[in-house]
Amino acid sequence: MDGLTAVQSRISEIQARFLTAPRPAASADWTAAATAAGLTGTGAATATAPGTAGSASEGAVVAEARKYLGVPYLWGGTDPAKGLDCSGFTKLVYGNLGIDLPRTSSQQATAGRPVANLAEARPGDLVFFDHSSGRPGIDHVGIYVGDGKMIAAPQAGEVVKVQDVGNPSVIRRVLPAGSASHAASPASAASLSGVPYADLFTRAGSRHGVDPALLAAVAQQESGFNASAVSPAGAQGLMQFMPATARGLGVDPFDPASAVDGAARYLADLTEQFGSTELGLAAYNAGPGTVRRYGGIPPYAETQNYVRSVMRKAEALR
Repeated sequence: MDGLTAVQSRISEIQARFLTAPRPAASADWTAAATAAGLTGTGAATATAPGTAGSASEGAVVAEARKYLGVPYLWGGTDPAKGLDCSGFTKLVYGNLGIDLPRTSSQQATAGRPVANLAEARPGDLVFFDHSSGRPGIDHVGIYVGDGKMIAAPQAGEVVKVQDVGNPSVIRRVLPAGSASHAASPASAASLSGVPYADLFTRAGSRHGVDPALLAAVAQQESGFNASAVSPAGAQGLMQFMPATARGLGVDPFDPASAVDGAARYLADLTEQFGSTELGLAAYNAGPGTVRRYGGIPPYAETQNYVRSVMRKAEALR
């Protein structure tokens, strides 16, 4: 829930104490307000502050959102170094991709165009909620990532995380038409220009919501982009899968396309499980069980150096 909306909600609750006229049911209030704001139906909507047409794609939005997993919630927060609230998070993600959203969740709920229901939602869509018992209105927002999940900054004491989407009150699509996840972000592709297997990293990253630069950094760290590499421990191929892990994922570790796609799926799953990119990388290196056992990055010099090195390489490739 974002801070400014919470303040507005509290002011409205105080003002309501002085009203003598009976109020209709909250659900009826919200329906009327949403209709007036153009948030229902299938007609074209006018954004409160229209986004700047950017080069974002569905996959790019999801990958950008995942960068902030683990950032603490901060009421009114817009700086990831300090903390983010729900709409500060969504505004930051889209702003980084060239699309300017309004500041609060209630304002963001008028941006873009409506999506009729969750069955029609696409990764990158904004999902909005009315959690207020005092008055109807949008007070929370997240970014849909597909498969019934969203990434959001939930509330005080929590962090930006992947969670079940539940039943959003409103869904809005702010990406420009033609931004389906199979269309790689030109910015991502350009940033990997000259990198071996750049097209595979870009395509798999877009498909599974993983930063292509991170995938390239993992390959550089693991094998030096050598698709036939075999480590002393038996890890194989470009992305250095152990044979058992490769079998479990249905991956041919020596086929670059299969290996990169499998690595993107695996990293997306690990990041969702552990809540941050760093922990996902630690699990990729040392195994998920080891990360669970230590409750964080294991106290192994190899794994700690691995995480730092991959993060540095990814930043250099962006």
